[in-house]
This record gives sequence, structure tokens and C-alpha cells, in this order.
Amino acid sequence: MWRRTLTVAAIAAALSLAPAGAPARAEAAAAPFDGSLQRLAEILGALHYLRNICGANEGQKWRNEMQAIVDAEAPSGDRRLRMIASFNRGYRGYQQSYRTCTPAAELVIRRYLEEGSKIAREMTARYAN
Repeated sequence: MWRRTLTVAAIAAALSLAPAGAPARAEAAAAPFDGSLQRLAEILGALHYLRNICGANEGQKWRNEMQAIVDAEAPSGDRRLRMIASFNRGYRGYQQSYRTCTPAAELVIRRYLEEGSKIAREMTARYAN
């Protein structure tokens, strides 16, 4: 069960929806969900590293999930840089701490899968309407 994936497609769909007639956001303006999005990006970065060292053989799966979010949101300027920096922070943070899979790494993976799924559900429920 802990191997379930995040519902990134739902998030991407929610992020791409805007109310009809809504004005376009200013380039540097923060979206109300940016905090959650940055946390999700950090989780995806950590999963990209940790799942690999724990033998999941998923290749670029988590990086591709992040790219799908970036593509759907199409952020520019500082927003884009913050999203990418969050993913890289998640990846590098664990790269510096773990060289091999350990029980602690497996616990982190399980917790991040749960937290990422929760964020995805909450964002979809709140912003997909």
C-alpha cells in the first residue's frame, strides 16, 4: 500500500484550471497554493533520490512527476525558480545523508508518500472546483 503514487495528474489538472474570466496572474505573483506546491516539490525531490537508492527501479518517475506539475502550472520568474529549488533541496538533502538504503530511509519514503498524497488530495479538493 505504501507504494502508491502521488496523484500528480489531479494536481496538474487543478492547477491548470482558472475561473472563467479570471485575470491572468502577474508573473511574480504568488498563488495561494504555492506553499503546498513547494512542499510537494521538495517531497518529490526526496523521493527521486531515496526510491532510487532503495532499489525501486523507477528511473525518472519522480522527476517526471515534478516536470508535469511545472508544465501544468507554467510558472515563470521567481515562482519557477522556487519550485525547482524546492525539488533540488529535497534531493540534495538526502543525497548528503544517505548513500545506501536503510530502515530510516524506507521510513522517510513511506512518510513522504503519505504526506505527498495528503497534499495532493487537499490541493485537488480545494483548487479543482
